[in-house]
Amino acid sequence: MRFFFHIAYQGQDYSGWQRQPDVKSVQEVLETTLSKILKVQTTIFGCGRTDAQVHASQYFFHADMEKECDFDLLYRLNKALPTNIAVYDIIKMEGKPHARFDAIHREYDYFIHTYKDPFLSNQSSLYLYPNLDLQKMSEAAKLLLKYKDFRPFCTHPDKNEHTLCQVSSTGIYVNTKGDRIRFNIASNRFLGKMIRIITGKLLKIAVGELSIDEFENHLITLEVPKILNPAYPIGLYLSKVKYPYLDLPPRTDFLSPTQSSDWLLI
Repeated sequence: MRFFFHIAYQGQDYSGWQRQPDVKSVQEVLETTLSKILKVQTTIFGCGRTDAQVHASQYFFHADMEKECDFDLLYRLNKALPTNIAVYDIIKMEGKPHARFDAIHREYDYFIHTYKDPFLSNQSSLYLYPNLDLQKMSEAAKLLLKYKDFRPFCTHPDKNEHTLCQVSSTGIYVNTKGDRIRFNIASNRFLGKMIRIITGKLLKIAVGELSIDEFENHLITLEVPKILNPAYPIGLYLSKVKYPYLDLPPRTDFLSPTQSSDWLLI
């Protein structure tokens, strides 16, 4: 029987989602914990990869189990897992749906704060830029909707079968004080470090180091910039994953400006 697990995690203590030798990953922690509880080696398949230190306020993985548990697996998992990983739902699925290949919508949020705040240091990226031009930043972000090929905004484009992404929405949000910013982007898929590279370019536009025309020229020519300068990993969240057969609201309210009147769309 196949089960989907609806989870969230803070990624600052992990080398990304995917299991890798000699480093701690979210996948490894979950597989080890699940295998101990079920008393059988259990492999899990995530809805995508997140880089080292990147968070997920909504994430799904699937696992196959021979039978349903005769105990409260959700309770035991949350009790055994570290505090930076939470399991919200365990959903029995019909057939063999795939957490990664069946996903039709992925959404990310990147949070920035422009003043030093020790309580935001693991939740949002600090950029000490007091006079960001958010209007230009927003204008550039909207250009992403016009294009399909994001080869210029990928660390290793030739390792991909293709570099096409169907970006369906973008938005730059700011709080009423003007010192916290959120970049939101949704697509069917994303390339390696694509969002962090785009965010880095948007920040350069906001401080006057890159023009909107230069930014768009990358998308027109498809030439990979000599220097990519990805934004910091801290501050990036996988925040929404949707399937044709499953669309759950995120369970966490943590840093969720869409649920707060304090944030305004530029």
